[in-house]
Amino acid sequence: MSVRSKVIEAIQQIAKEQQVKLPALTDDLSLHETGFDSLAFAILVARLEDETGVDPFTISEDAAFPATVGDFVRAYENVPA
Repeated sequence: MSVRSKVIEAIQQIAKEQQVKLPALTDDLSLHETGFDSLAFAILVARLEDETGVDPFTISEDAAFPATVGDFVRAYENVPA
């Protein structure tokens, strides 16, 4: 399973658990428009860290939180091996 698929699947699963109605998850969709609150994003990052072994937002001092779904996916795809 690709990194993109893992991230999208995790977003969809958390939305279901948190009873959030997701819009279509396109790369240019703003993360604010997903309907996730800060708790849902914290769960998402923690779950992805458990699954992938990395948190791209803490491995660098200058890491910024992404603005769009595409930026979020790329943050995980671009983690150095």
